[in-house]
Amino acid sequence: MILSMDEIINAICLHTADRTGLRPTDIQVELSWDEDTGYTGEVWANGRSRYLIELNIIEAIMQYVYKEYGIRAFKDDITLELDEEITATIRQ
Repeated sequence: MILSMDEIINAICLHTADRTGLRPTDIQVELSWDEDTGYTGEVWANGRSRYLIELNIIEAIMQYVYKEYGIRAFKDDITLELDEEITATIRQ
């Protein structure tokens, strides 16, 4: 299974909303990749900014695929990849 960048962003918004009590639509996410830091993201919620590392992104994806697709994926089953956009491959 492959998740698009939009689905990864949705996963992060839903995960952040669960943790903060906000609505997913009140959350903004920007993902990036850098040679030194790898996959990262920045989340804006409730007037605050939060920095995400790759493990935070994978955690949100794990919860998203379980809630939305009923797939129990573990950290080692998820690989982030960069082509024209960031995608996540979930091994089943």
